[in-house]
Amino acid sequence: MKINEPDVEKFLTKFIQKKLYKFNIKKAVFGLSGGLDSTVTAFLASRALGADNVTGLIMPYGDSFPKDIEEAEDVAHILGIHSETIDISPSVDAFYSRYPTKNKVLIGNKMARERMSILYDFSARQNALIIGTSNKTEILIGYGTIHGDMACAINPIGDLYKKQLGHHLGVPANILTKAPTAGLWHGQTDEDELGLSYDEIDKILLQLIDKKKSRDELISSGFAKKNVDKIINMIKNSEFKRRMPPIAKLSGQTFFMNNSG
Repeated sequence: MKINEPDVEKFLTKFIQKKLYKFNIKKAVFGLSGGLDSTVTAFLASRALGADNVTGLIMPYGDSFPKDIEEAEDVAHILGIHSETIDISPSVDAFYSRYPTKNKVLIGNKMARERMSILYDFSARQNALIIGTSNKTEILIGYGTIHGDMACAINPIGDLYKKQLGHHLGVPANILTKAPTAGLWHGQTDEDELGLSYDEIDKILLQLIDKKKSRDELISSGFAKKNVDKIINMIKNSEFKRRMPPIAKLSGQTFFMNNSG
């Protein structure tokens, strides 16, 4: 889907300013992975708040992804934002030395939540809000960890598909073209895990969500049935990730909008 990129950039920088300044907060912190989403977030946050008010935490698991660390550091240098590299392997390994598992998904979720735990600690230390880095694609199909990478105070890129805006903002070419990875284990890539490319996923989501086309319309227009059904199932099965926890309504007034049934 084509967007007016200059207008979107202006809107999102204003969004960041408005949401933070509402709470009299001028600083932001986020996870800087060396990937496209966190880099787009870094560019937007630095332009909205000024480089001195932005901190990107680089949180590798040991030396599994040395190139990503280097590219994250390059982004911080280009933008002039604060950055700090924190190895999460000691805390993650300490837990699994007591509760061992070979389940890569469990370990990956633990790693994502460890990173978010560190971000919330820095958020309190710096009187900063955490800016989310999950894009529209990931949110819709549930490709993220609750209380991990999906946690944040605000998310400026949550209504952008994977490859929107990055080129316009000036994101380095090596980051624009690299294979997306969550940095969970050596050789892990998002598209291998998902079984589809982001291009294919985004094309299907655009028709289903933005253009409100039906499953049958997508299939008749040439999309593979198995891919359409896979995306629809991922959307349905991850609905709980996109909602606040339901609160049982006992009084006449509750603080959150929710489904209590």
